[in-house]
Amino acid sequence: MPRVPAPTALPMTTRYRGRFAPSPSGRLHFGSLVAALGSWLLARAADGEWIVRIEDFDRERTVPGAAEDILATLHAFGLDSDTTPVRQSGRGALYRDALGRLAGAGLAYPCRCSRSDLAAFRGIHPPACVARGDDSRPPAWRLRVPDETIRFVDAIQGEQRQDLRREVGDFVLWRIEEAAAYQLAVVVDDAAQGITDVVRGADLLDSTPRQILLQRLLDLPTPRHAHLPLAVDGYGRKLSKQEQSLAVDATNPLPALRAALAFLGQATPRGGNVEAVLSHAVAAFDPARIPRAPSAPAPYAALRKDVS
Repeated sequence: MPRVPAPTALPMTTRYRGRFAPSPSGRLHFGSLVAALGSWLLARAADGEWIVRIEDFDRERTVPGAAEDILATLHAFGLDSDTTPVRQSGRGALYRDALGRLAGAGLAYPCRCSRSDLAAFRGIHPPACVARGDDSRPPAWRLRVPDETIRFVDAIQGEQRQDLRREVGDFVLWRIEEAAAYQLAVVVDDAAQGITDVVRGADLLDSTPRQILLQRLLDLPTPRHAHLPLAVDGYGRKLSKQEQSLAVDATNPLPALRAALAFLGQATPRGGNVEAVLSHAVAAFDPARIPRAPSAPAPYAALRKDVS
């Protein structure tokens, strides 16, 4: 396999464009609010655009009405998309085209390996399939991962490197459910929407090398990256919809908004309203104060009760 080409550089004149891309698998919780607010602040500090994309490509995890609830909650917190939010569920043709390009270049192949097939390999798919199952099983499609280390510098987490062949293996691009996998969908959408800066939670830091590789193979620009610290509970577990973490209160947004600012190391003004707090936050924003390490937010009770 030829060496992975160098990343396509973003033009110096390209205006900053960030995004928040929630999956509609439940209501907006504090960890997601931190990701939304952090990405919004960095976009506003750069006098750039901030857009919302609903990542509903996984039909099994999509909860009816959750997307609308997330957008309404963001609005209550003063975080409105600068463009009409798009949904991945309507963009399947773009993902199929990207898969076709990779397959046509010999970089993607059909695979019927199951998790049990890969158990002996610690779940890491080797360069050749090891499936022992029924050939009638519909295939997934995987990327042929080159024997190279992907390196990048994250604006918050610092220098990163990953040996994809040994740490990840040939990863899935298209699932047996006839839907794009996350890595392919996010790369295609970030390019189509002109995203220059990807700001998100550090739980997705491990996915970034896979996305950089896909961007290079598809000759797409590689955005800059900043991975925010994770909000965790008292046991060190990430706050998530799957863990049924407490949803933020859209009817009383100021406590959670201030708590999110404090979590990101920023000043937390008292009194006022959402618009005034956000205006102050942008004026006083200091990205150097964003911590790297995960931590627990203020007690949930503090998120429910405003202190003027």
